[in-house]
Amino acid sequence: MSTKTKRIFATTAMLAAACVLAACSSTAGSESSARASNSGNDTTGNKASNCTNTISKKDLPVVTFWGWYPNMQLVVDNFNKQNNEVQVCWTNVGQGGDEYDKFQTAISAGTGAPDVIMIEADRIPTFQIQKALVDIKQYGFDAVKANYGPGAWKDVSIGGAVYGVPVDGGPMAMIYRKDIFDKYKITPPKTWAEYEQAAQKVKDAGGPLFGDLGANVPAVMMALQIQKGATPITYDPAKPESIGIALNDQASKDVLDYWGNLARKGLVGTQDQFTPEYISGVINGKYATYISAAWAPGYLTGAGVGKGKDTGKFAVAPLPQWDPANPVQVNWGGSAFSVTSQAKNPELAAKVAYGLYADDESLTDGWTNQIIFPLNLKALNDPKFVDLKVSFFDGQQANKEVYVPAANAYKGMTYSPFGQYYFDAMTKQIGAVIEGSITGAQAADRVQEDVVGYAKEQGFTVQ
Repeated sequence: MSTKTKRIFATTAMLAAACVLAACSSTAGSESSARASNSGNDTTGNKASNCTNTISKKDLPVVTFWGWYPNMQLVVDNFNKQNNEVQVCWTNVGQGGDEYDKFQTAISAGTGAPDVIMIEADRIPTFQIQKALVDIKQYGFDAVKANYGPGAWKDVSIGGAVYGVPVDGGPMAMIYRKDIFDKYKITPPKTWAEYEQAAQKVKDAGGPLFGDLGANVPAVMMALQIQKGATPITYDPAKPESIGIALNDQASKDVLDYWGNLARKGLVGTQDQFTPEYISGVINGKYATYISAAWAPGYLTGAGVGKGKDTGKFAVAPLPQWDPANPVQVNWGGSAFSVTSQAKNPELAAKVAYGLYADDESLTDGWTNQIIFPLNLKALNDPKFVDLKVSFFDGQQANKEVYVPAANAYKGMTYSPFGQYYFDAMTKQIGAVIEGSITGAQAADRVQEDVVGYAKEQGFTVQ
Protein backbone atom coordinates (compact mmCIF):
# COMPACT_ATOMS: atom_id res chain seq x y z
CA MET A 1 0.00 0.00 0.00
CA SER A 2 1.38 3.42 -0.93
CA THR A 3 2.01 6.10 1.69
CA LYS A 4 -0.70 8.18 0.07
CA THR A 5 -3.24 5.38 0.31
CA LYS A 6 -2.31 4.74 3.94
CA ARG A 7 -3.00 8.39 4.64
CA ILE A 8 -6.42 8.12 3.04
CA PHE A 9 -7.27 5.13 5.22
CA ALA A 10 -6.04 6.88 8.36
CA THR A 11 -7.87 10.14 7.76
CA THR A 12 -11.06 8.36 6.82
CA ALA A 13 -10.87 6.49 10.11
CA MET A 14 -10.57 9.82 11.92
CA LEU A 15 -13.56 11.17 10.00
CA ALA A 16 -15.60 8.10 10.81
CA ALA A 17 -14.80 8.50 14.49
CA ALA A 18 -15.89 12.14 14.41
CA CYS A 19 -19.02 11.17 12.47
CA VAL A 20 -20.20 8.55 14.90
CA LEU A 21 -19.48 10.71 17.93
CA ALA A 22 -21.85 13.23 16.38
CA ALA A 23 -24.42 10.44 15.88
CA CYS A 24 -24.35 10.98 12.08
CA SER A 25 -27.91 12.24 12.27
CA SER A 26 -28.02 14.15 8.98
CA THR A 27 -28.22 11.16 6.65
CA ALA A 28 -30.13 7.91 6.70
CA GLY A 29 -29.00 7.72 10.31
CA SER A 30 -32.08 9.83 11.00
CA GLU A 31 -34.07 7.05 9.44
CA SER A 32 -32.39 4.49 11.70
CA SER A 33 -33.29 6.53 14.76
CA ALA A 34 -36.83 6.85 13.51
CA ARG A 35 -37.49 3.14 13.20
CA ALA A 36 -35.07 1.46 15.59
CA SER A 37 -35.39 0.54 19.25
CA ASN A 38 -32.22 0.77 21.32
CA SER A 39 -32.68 -1.98 23.88
CA GLY A 40 -29.11 -2.52 24.98
CA ASN A 41 -25.70 -0.95 25.41
CA ASP A 42 -23.41 -3.92 26.04
CA THR A 43 -20.06 -2.94 24.54
CA THR A 44 -18.73 -6.51 24.87
CA GLY A 45 -21.09 -7.78 22.20
CA ASN A 46 -18.20 -9.27 20.26
CA LYS A 47 -17.90 -12.09 22.80
CA ALA A 48 -20.01 -15.19 22.35
CA SER A 49 -20.54 -15.31 26.10
CA ASN A 50 -22.43 -12.00 26.06
CA CYS A 51 -25.49 -12.85 24.00
CA THR A 52 -28.82 -11.10 24.43
CA ASN A 53 -30.45 -14.22 23.02
CA THR A 54 -30.25 -17.78 24.35
CA ILE A 55 -28.38 -20.30 22.21
CA SER A 56 -29.89 -23.77 22.56
CA LYS A 57 -27.66 -25.67 20.11
CA LYS A 58 -24.51 -25.27 22.15
CA ASP A 59 -22.45 -27.79 20.16
CA LEU A 60 -22.48 -25.62 17.02
CA PRO A 61 -19.99 -22.84 16.14
CA VAL A 62 -21.14 -19.34 17.07
CA VAL A 63 -21.06 -16.12 15.03
CA THR A 64 -21.34 -12.83 16.92
CA PHE A 65 -23.66 -10.16 15.56
CA TRP A 66 -24.55 -6.53 16.27
CA GLY A 67 -27.92 -5.20 15.09
CA TRP A 68 -30.73 -2.92 16.21
CA TYR A 69 -33.94 -3.82 14.35
CA PRO A 70 -36.78 -3.78 16.91
CA ASN A 71 -37.65 -7.41 16.17
CA MET A 72 -34.06 -8.65 16.17
CA GLN A 73 -34.72 -11.14 18.98
CA LEU A 74 -37.33 -12.91 16.85
CA VAL A 75 -35.11 -12.81 13.76
CA VAL A 76 -32.12 -14.33 15.56
CA ASP A 77 -34.22 -16.97 17.30
CA ASN A 78 -35.75 -17.97 13.96
CA PHE A 79 -32.32 -18.32 12.37
CA ASN A 80 -30.92 -20.37 15.23
CA LYS A 81 -33.96 -22.62 15.37
CA GLN A 82 -33.77 -23.39 11.65
CA ASN A 83 -29.99 -23.72 11.33
CA ASN A 84 -27.91 -26.77 12.19
CA GLU A 85 -24.53 -25.42 11.03
CA VAL A 86 -24.05 -22.24 13.02
CA GLN A 87 -25.68 -20.21 15.77
CA VAL A 88 -25.93 -16.45 16.18
CA CYS A 89 -24.96 -14.58 19.33
CA TRP A 90 -26.73 -11.23 19.08
CA THR A 91 -26.09 -8.01 21.00
CA ASN A 92 -27.67 -4.59 20.53
CA VAL A 93 -24.84 -2.16 21.31
CA GLY A 94 -26.91 0.80 20.17
CA GLN A 95 -28.57 2.03 17.02
CA GLY A 96 -27.03 3.91 14.10
CA GLY A 97 -24.33 6.27 15.31
CA ASP A 98 -24.01 4.62 18.72
CA GLU A 99 -23.16 1.31 17.08
CA TYR A 100 -20.81 2.92 14.56
CA ASP A 101 -18.95 4.62 17.40
CA LYS A 102 -18.27 1.26 19.03
CA PHE A 103 -17.36 -0.33 15.70
CA GLN A 104 -14.90 2.46 14.93
CA THR A 105 -13.28 1.96 18.33
CA ALA A 106 -12.93 -1.76 17.58
CA ILE A 107 -11.45 -1.01 14.14
CA SER A 108 -8.86 1.32 15.65
CA ALA A 109 -8.00 -1.21 18.36
CA GLY A 110 -7.87 -4.14 15.95
CA THR A 111 -10.13 -6.14 18.23
CA GLY A 112 -13.62 -6.06 19.71
CA ALA A 113 -15.75 -6.04 16.55
CA PRO A 114 -18.46 -8.64 15.94
CA ASP A 115 -18.30 -11.16 13.12
CA VAL A 116 -21.37 -9.64 11.43
CA ILE A 117 -22.71 -6.12 11.82
CA MET A 118 -25.82 -4.25 10.73
CA ILE A 119 -24.83 -1.12 8.76
CA GLU A 120 -26.81 1.42 6.80
CA ALA A 121 -25.91 1.24 3.14
CA ASP A 122 -24.46 4.74 2.92
CA ARG A 123 -21.97 3.92 5.70
CA ILE A 124 -20.46 0.88 4.02
CA PRO A 125 -17.79 2.82 2.05
CA THR A 126 -16.63 4.63 5.21
CA PHE A 127 -15.77 1.32 6.84
CA GLN A 128 -14.73 -0.50 3.67
CA ILE A 129 -11.96 1.99 2.92
CA GLN A 130 -10.49 1.16 6.34
CA LYS A 131 -10.47 -2.52 5.35
CA ALA A 132 -12.93 -3.20 8.16
CA LEU A 133 -15.37 -5.17 5.97
CA VAL A 134 -15.02 -8.37 3.93
CA ASP A 135 -15.98 -8.84 0.30
CA ILE A 136 -18.57 -11.63 0.64
CA LYS A 137 -18.84 -12.29 -3.07
CA GLN A 138 -16.51 -15.26 -2.64
CA TYR A 139 -18.68 -16.84 0.07
CA GLY A 140 -21.84 -18.08 -1.60
CA PHE A 141 -23.01 -14.92 -3.34
CA ASP A 142 -24.17 -16.73 -6.47
CA ALA A 143 -26.54 -18.88 -4.43
CA VAL A 144 -28.43 -15.83 -3.05
CA LYS A 145 -27.92 -13.26 -5.82
CA ALA A 146 -31.40 -13.84 -7.26
CA ASN A 147 -33.02 -13.12 -3.88
CA TYR A 148 -32.53 -9.36 -4.34
CA GLY A 149 -32.84 -6.89 -7.17
CA PRO A 150 -29.85 -5.25 -8.91
CA GLY A 151 -30.50 -1.88 -7.27
CA ALA A 152 -30.40 -3.43 -3.80
CA TRP A 153 -27.09 -5.14 -4.57
CA LYS A 154 -25.54 -1.99 -6.04
CA ASP A 155 -26.21 -0.07 -2.82
CA VAL A 156 -24.05 -2.54 -0.86
CA SER A 157 -21.37 -2.97 -3.52
CA ILE A 158 -18.23 -0.98 -4.30
CA GLY A 159 -16.68 -1.66 -7.65
CA GLY A 160 -17.04 -5.38 -8.27
CA ALA A 161 -17.03 -6.32 -4.57
CA VAL A 162 -20.04 -6.93 -2.32
CA TYR A 163 -19.80 -5.69 1.27
CA GLY A 164 -23.23 -6.45 2.66
CA VAL A 165 -26.50 -8.33 2.28
CA PRO A 166 -29.39 -5.89 1.69
CA VAL A 167 -32.25 -6.25 4.16
CA ASP A 168 -34.53 -3.22 3.96
CA GLY A 169 -34.77 -0.19 1.77
CA GLY A 170 -36.46 3.17 1.40
CA PRO A 171 -38.03 3.70 -2.03
CA MET A 172 -39.25 7.28 -1.98
CA ALA A 173 -42.77 8.54 -2.54
CA MET A 174 -45.09 11.44 -1.69
CA ILE A 175 -47.28 11.02 1.38
CA TYR A 176 -50.15 13.51 1.37
CA ARG A 177 -53.16 14.65 3.36
CA LYS A 178 -56.33 13.56 1.60
CA ASP A 179 -58.42 16.11 3.48
CA ILE A 180 -56.24 19.00 2.30
CA PHE A 181 -56.10 17.77 -1.28
CA ASP A 182 -59.87 17.34 -1.31
CA LYS A 183 -60.53 20.75 0.22
CA TYR A 184 -58.42 22.57 -2.37
CA LYS A 185 -59.34 20.23 -5.23
CA ILE A 186 -55.75 19.03 -5.73
CA THR A 187 -54.83 15.77 -7.43
CA PRO A 188 -51.46 14.14 -6.67
CA PRO A 189 -48.87 15.93 -8.84
CA LYS A 190 -47.03 13.67 -11.27
CA THR A 191 -44.18 16.11 -11.90
CA TRP A 192 -42.27 18.60 -9.78
CA ALA A 193 -43.65 21.40 -11.96
CA GLU A 194 -47.16 20.26 -11.02
CA TYR A 195 -46.05 20.05 -7.38
CA GLU A 196 -45.11 23.74 -7.43
CA GLN A 197 -48.35 24.66 -9.19
CA ALA A 198 -50.39 22.81 -6.59
CA ALA A 199 -48.42 24.44 -3.79
CA GLN A 200 -49.13 27.87 -5.22
CA LYS A 201 -52.83 27.07 -5.60
CA VAL A 202 -53.11 26.01 -1.96
CA LYS A 203 -51.22 29.08 -0.74
CA ASP A 204 -53.32 31.44 -2.85
CA ALA A 205 -56.44 29.92 -1.28
CA GLY A 206 -55.08 30.51 2.21
CA GLY A 207 -54.15 26.89 2.81
CA PRO A 208 -51.23 25.28 4.65
CA LEU A 209 -47.65 24.78 3.54
CA PHE A 210 -47.39 22.21 0.79
CA GLY A 211 -44.23 20.52 2.05
CA ASP A 212 -40.98 21.10 3.91
CA LEU A 213 -37.33 21.84 3.09
CA GLY A 214 -35.42 20.44 6.07
CA ALA A 215 -31.72 21.26 6.23
CA ASN A 216 -31.13 18.21 8.41
CA VAL A 217 -32.11 15.69 5.72
CA PRO A 218 -29.49 16.26 2.98
CA ALA A 219 -29.91 12.65 1.88
CA VAL A 220 -33.33 13.64 0.51
CA MET A 221 -31.80 16.48 -1.49
CA MET A 222 -29.12 14.14 -2.83
CA ALA A 223 -31.76 11.61 -3.86
CA LEU A 224 -33.77 14.25 -5.73
CA GLN A 225 -30.62 15.49 -7.46
CA ILE A 226 -29.87 11.92 -8.56
CA GLN A 227 -33.45 11.63 -9.75
CA LYS A 228 -32.83 14.61 -12.05
CA GLY A 229 -29.65 13.05 -13.44
CA ALA A 230 -26.82 13.93 -11.07
CA THR A 231 -24.00 11.50 -10.25
CA PRO A 232 -22.53 12.96 -7.06
CA ILE A 233 -19.77 10.43 -6.42
CA THR A 234 -17.73 8.08 -8.59
CA TYR A 235 -15.53 5.75 -6.60
CA ASP A 236 -13.86 2.38 -7.17
CA PRO A 237 -11.85 0.69 -4.36
CA ALA A 238 -9.57 -0.75 -7.03
CA LYS A 239 -8.30 2.84 -7.33
CA PRO A 240 -8.61 4.02 -3.72
CA GLU A 241 -6.58 7.18 -4.24
CA SER A 242 -8.96 8.57 -6.87
CA ILE A 243 -12.52 9.82 -6.56
CA GLY A 244 -14.95 11.63 -8.83
CA ILE A 245 -16.92 14.48 -7.20
CA ALA A 246 -19.67 16.25 -9.13
CA LEU A 247 -21.86 18.13 -6.66
CA ASN A 248 -22.47 21.28 -8.69
CA ASP A 249 -23.52 19.94 -12.06
CA GLN A 250 -26.59 21.53 -13.64
CA ALA A 251 -28.98 18.92 -12.26
CA SER A 252 -27.75 19.48 -8.71
CA LYS A 253 -28.04 23.25 -9.08
CA ASP A 254 -31.53 23.00 -10.58
CA VAL A 255 -32.87 20.92 -7.70
CA LEU A 256 -31.40 23.16 -5.02
CA ASP A 257 -32.76 26.22 -6.84
CA TYR A 258 -36.17 24.58 -7.15
CA TRP A 259 -36.51 23.91 -3.43
CA GLY A 260 -34.92 27.22 -2.49
CA ASN A 261 -37.50 29.04 -4.62
CA LEU A 262 -40.35 27.06 -3.03
CA ALA A 263 -39.12 28.16 0.39
CA ARG A 264 -38.57 31.76 -0.72
CA LYS A 265 -42.15 31.93 -2.02
CA GLY A 266 -43.49 30.52 1.22
CA LEU A 267 -44.85 27.40 -0.47
CA VAL A 268 -42.96 24.99 1.78
CA GLY A 269 -41.71 25.18 5.34
CA THR A 270 -38.11 25.10 6.51
CA GLN A 271 -38.44 23.09 9.71
CA ASP A 272 -35.85 20.45 10.57
CA GLN A 273 -37.44 17.03 10.25
CA PHE A 274 -37.47 14.28 12.92
CA THR A 275 -38.21 16.94 15.53
CA PRO A 276 -41.22 17.37 17.83
CA GLU A 277 -42.04 20.62 16.07
CA TYR A 278 -42.14 18.96 12.68
CA ILE A 279 -44.22 16.00 13.87
CA SER A 280 -46.63 18.39 15.56
CA GLY A 281 -47.01 20.16 12.25
CA VAL A 282 -47.70 16.89 10.43
CA ILE A 283 -50.33 15.92 13.01
CA ASN A 284 -52.02 19.31 12.90
CA GLY A 285 -52.20 19.55 9.12
CA LYS A 286 -49.49 22.18 8.71
CA TYR A 287 -48.07 20.33 5.67
CA ALA A 288 -50.03 18.95 2.74
CA THR A 289 -47.26 16.52 1.72
CA TYR A 290 -44.29 14.67 3.15
CA ILE A 291 -41.58 13.57 0.71
CA SER A 292 -40.16 10.48 2.36
CA ALA A 293 -39.43 6.75 2.09
CA ALA A 294 -41.33 3.49 2.47
CA TRP A 295 -40.32 3.23 6.12
CA ALA A 296 -42.09 6.51 6.91
CA PRO A 297 -45.54 5.04 7.72
CA GLY A 298 -44.03 3.00 10.54
CA TYR A 299 -42.07 5.97 11.83
CA LEU A 300 -45.08 8.31 11.65
CA THR A 301 -47.35 5.80 13.36
CA GLY A 302 -44.83 5.43 16.18
CA ALA A 303 -44.64 9.22 16.50
CA GLY A 304 -48.40 9.47 16.95
CA VAL A 305 -49.35 10.53 13.42
CA GLY A 306 -52.49 9.06 11.84
CA LYS A 307 -54.29 8.51 15.12
CA GLY A 308 -57.31 10.14 16.70
CA LYS A 309 -58.53 13.03 14.60
CA ASP A 310 -55.85 12.21 11.98
CA THR A 311 -57.12 8.67 11.37
CA GLY A 312 -57.74 7.93 7.69
CA LYS A 313 -56.46 11.28 6.42
CA PHE A 314 -53.23 10.11 4.78
CA ALA A 315 -52.56 8.58 1.37
CA VAL A 316 -49.46 8.03 -0.75
CA ALA A 317 -48.64 8.65 -4.40
CA PRO A 318 -45.56 8.02 -6.56
CA LEU A 319 -42.72 10.49 -6.19
CA PRO A 320 -43.16 13.38 -8.65
CA GLN A 321 -40.76 13.23 -11.59
CA TRP A 322 -38.52 15.84 -13.17
CA ASP A 323 -38.99 14.27 -16.60
CA PRO A 324 -42.11 12.10 -16.82
CA ALA A 325 -40.88 10.66 -20.12
CA ASN A 326 -37.83 9.29 -18.30
CA PRO A 327 -38.96 8.39 -14.77
CA VAL A 328 -36.28 7.72 -12.17
CA GLN A 329 -36.91 6.11 -8.79
CA VAL A 330 -34.68 6.94 -5.83
CA ASN A 331 -34.07 5.64 -2.35
CA TRP A 332 -33.60 7.04 1.16
CA GLY A 333 -32.28 4.76 3.84
CA GLY A 334 -31.93 1.03 4.18
CA SER A 335 -29.62 -1.34 5.99
CA ALA A 336 -27.52 -4.41 5.34
CA PHE A 337 -25.65 -7.14 7.19
CA SER A 338 -21.89 -6.99 6.64
CA VAL A 339 -19.07 -9.34 7.58
CA THR A 340 -16.26 -7.59 9.45
CA SER A 341 -12.56 -8.17 8.84
CA GLN A 342 -12.29 -9.33 12.46
CA ALA A 343 -14.62 -12.28 11.81
CA LYS A 344 -13.10 -15.50 13.09
CA ASN A 345 -14.54 -17.48 10.18
CA PRO A 346 -15.58 -15.17 7.31
CA GLU A 347 -17.28 -17.96 5.35
CA LEU A 348 -19.43 -18.95 8.32
CA ALA A 349 -20.12 -15.28 9.08
CA ALA A 350 -21.27 -14.78 5.47
CA LYS A 351 -23.68 -17.69 5.89
CA VAL A 352 -25.21 -15.81 8.81
CA ALA A 353 -25.35 -12.51 6.91
CA TYR A 354 -27.10 -14.21 3.99
CA GLY A 355 -29.52 -16.12 6.23
CA LEU A 356 -30.55 -13.58 8.86
CA TYR A 357 -33.87 -11.86 8.19
CA ALA A 358 -34.33 -14.06 5.14
CA ASP A 359 -36.85 -16.62 6.44
CA ASP A 360 -40.55 -16.18 5.76
CA GLU A 361 -41.59 -15.71 9.39
CA SER A 362 -39.07 -12.95 10.10
CA LEU A 363 -39.78 -11.11 6.86
CA THR A 364 -43.53 -11.28 7.42
CA ASP A 365 -43.17 -10.00 10.97
CA GLY A 366 -40.98 -7.17 9.71
CA TRP A 367 -43.34 -5.81 7.09
CA THR A 368 -46.53 -6.60 9.00
CA ASN A 369 -45.36 -4.51 11.96
CA GLN A 370 -43.91 -1.78 9.71
CA ILE A 371 -40.37 -2.42 10.93
CA ILE A 372 -38.83 -2.86 7.49
CA PHE A 373 -39.62 -2.38 3.86
CA PRO A 374 -38.22 -5.74 2.68
CA LEU A 375 -35.78 -6.05 -0.19
CA ASN A 376 -35.81 -9.85 -0.23
CA LEU A 377 -37.84 -10.71 -3.31
CA LYS A 378 -39.65 -13.49 -1.46
CA ALA A 379 -41.37 -10.78 0.55
CA LEU A 380 -41.34 -8.04 -2.09
CA ASN A 381 -43.24 -10.32 -4.50
CA ASP A 382 -45.45 -11.98 -1.88
CA PRO A 383 -49.10 -11.29 -2.79
CA LYS A 384 -49.89 -10.76 0.89
CA PHE A 385 -47.34 -7.95 1.01
CA VAL A 386 -48.11 -6.52 -2.40
CA ASP A 387 -51.88 -6.49 -1.88
CA LEU A 388 -51.75 -5.33 1.75
CA LYS A 389 -54.32 -2.69 2.63
CA VAL A 390 -52.22 -0.34 4.73
CA SER A 391 -54.16 0.97 7.72
CA PHE A 392 -52.08 4.17 7.99
CA PHE A 393 -53.21 5.01 4.45
CA ASP A 394 -56.87 4.24 5.22
CA GLY A 395 -56.73 0.85 3.52
CA GLN A 396 -54.90 1.99 0.38
CA GLN A 397 -52.85 -0.75 -1.30
CA ALA A 398 -49.76 1.41 -1.02
CA ASN A 399 -47.26 -1.34 -1.76
CA LYS A 400 -48.94 -2.38 -5.00
CA GLU A 401 -49.63 1.16 -6.19
CA VAL A 402 -46.47 2.95 -5.10
CA TYR A 403 -43.70 1.33 -3.11
CA VAL A 404 -43.14 -2.01 -4.84
CA PRO A 405 -42.98 -0.49 -8.35
CA ALA A 406 -40.55 2.12 -7.03
CA ALA A 407 -38.37 -0.53 -5.40
CA ASN A 408 -38.35 -2.67 -8.53
CA ALA A 409 -37.35 0.28 -10.71
CA TYR A 410 -34.60 1.54 -8.39
CA LYS A 411 -31.14 1.10 -9.96
CA GLY A 412 -28.96 1.77 -6.92
CA MET A 413 -26.25 4.36 -6.38
CA THR A 414 -22.60 4.85 -5.41
CA TYR A 415 -21.91 6.27 -1.95
CA SER A 416 -18.84 8.21 -0.86
CA PRO A 417 -16.14 6.93 1.53
CA PHE A 418 -16.51 10.26 3.35
CA GLY A 419 -20.23 10.68 2.86
CA GLN A 420 -20.83 12.27 6.25
CA TYR A 421 -18.55 15.20 5.41
CA TYR A 422 -20.51 15.69 2.19
CA PHE A 423 -23.84 15.58 4.03
CA ASP A 424 -22.60 18.03 6.66
CA ALA A 425 -21.48 20.41 3.91
CA MET A 426 -24.87 20.06 2.22
CA THR A 427 -26.71 20.73 5.49
CA LYS A 428 -24.72 23.91 6.02
CA GLN A 429 -25.47 25.24 2.55
CA ILE A 430 -29.15 24.28 2.59
CA GLY A 431 -29.32 26.31 5.79
CA ALA A 432 -27.86 29.28 3.94
CA VAL A 433 -30.42 28.82 1.16
CA ILE A 434 -33.19 28.78 3.75
CA GLU A 435 -31.82 31.99 5.29
CA GLY A 436 -31.92 33.57 1.83
CA SER A 437 -28.25 34.52 1.79
CA ILE A 438 -27.42 32.41 -1.30
CA THR A 439 -29.19 30.73 -4.20
CA GLY A 440 -29.41 27.01 -4.70
CA ALA A 441 -26.89 27.18 -7.51
CA GLN A 442 -24.45 29.05 -5.29
CA ALA A 443 -25.01 26.45 -2.58
CA ALA A 444 -24.08 23.68 -5.01
CA ASP A 445 -20.86 25.50 -5.94
CA ARG A 446 -19.97 25.91 -2.27
CA VAL A 447 -20.63 22.25 -1.52
CA GLN A 448 -18.44 21.24 -4.45
CA GLU A 449 -15.59 23.51 -3.36
CA ASP A 450 -15.84 22.36 0.25
CA VAL A 451 -15.94 18.63 -0.45
CA VAL A 452 -13.27 18.73 -3.18
CA GLY A 453 -10.98 20.66 -0.83
CA TYR A 454 -11.55 18.14 1.92
CA ALA A 455 -10.91 15.18 -0.42
CA LYS A 456 -7.63 16.66 -1.58
CA GLU A 457 -6.58 17.30 2.02
CA GLN A 458 -7.10 13.61 2.72
CA GLY A 459 -4.85 12.63 -0.18
CA PHE A 460 -7.43 11.83 -2.85
CA THR A 461 -6.94 12.76 -6.46
CA VAL A 462 -10.21 14.35 -7.52
CA GLN A 463 -11.34 13.58 -11.03
